[in-house]
Formats: sequence, C-alpha cells, structure tokens
Amino acid sequence: MASSPSDPSNQQAAVRKQNRGIPLKFLFPLIYAPVLPLIRIQLRRNPVLRDRLFTAVLAGAFAHGFYLVTDLYDIESK
Repeated sequence: MASSPSDPSNQQAAVRKQNRGIPLKFLFPLIYAPVLPLIRIQLRRNPVLRDRLFTAVLAGAFAHGFYLVTDLYDIESK
C-alpha cells in the first residue's frame, strides 16, 4: 500500500531535505555590522561619500531585516 502525501514520515523527510544547507541569510549581519564602523573610520576625509555609503549600507541592513521578518511571518501564517 502506498503511503499518502500527508504521512508524517514523508513530511519529516521533506523537512530534513530542505534544512541541509547553512542558512546564509542569517549570517549577513556578521558581514555588514562590522562594515558600518569601518566606513565611518576609513572615509573621515570624504564626509559626503561616507554619509551616502553609510546610509546605503544601513538601508540595506534594514531591508534585509524586513525581509527576514516578513518571511518568518509568512511561514507562521501557513
């Protein structure tokens, strides 16, 4: 007799296959968090470029956080 798609053993196997790799999306803060102070330190002599680059990296960090939070809420709502 063939097992149905809602069989718990099939669902567990599918979850294990999906979770094989490292979740790189959670490691990005380890990259851009140290970059923010380095931007401020290295570009002291060029304040216009420093402020624009700092703002762009910070906006990217907030966008990444927003993506992670909405993705989490999307998973919980299913």
